[in-house]
Amino acid sequence: MPTTRSDEILDIVAQKALIDRSKLTPELKLADLNVSSLDMVEVVFALEDKFGVQLPFNANTSAVDIKTVGDVIAMVEKQLAGK
Repeated sequence: MPTTRSDEILDIVAQKALIDRSKLTPELKLADLNVSSLDMVEVVFALEDKFGVQLPFNANTSAVDIKTVGDVIAMVEKQLAGK
């Protein structure tokens, strides 16, 4: 079965934030996963490298906009759509 873009994003989130991939769903809140701002920066850098996009993320301000795993997926999808 081919991997979807969402799956690739979830794989990166799991790898960089050191979370069991099987626990990740779009509805899951990042706060419930104890994802630190440093982990989020690692995730964002990895996603930018993987997909060749600049993500509008600032660890000091954007954390409020990104509450769930689905928000991370949506952020990447939005940037890719605008490429």
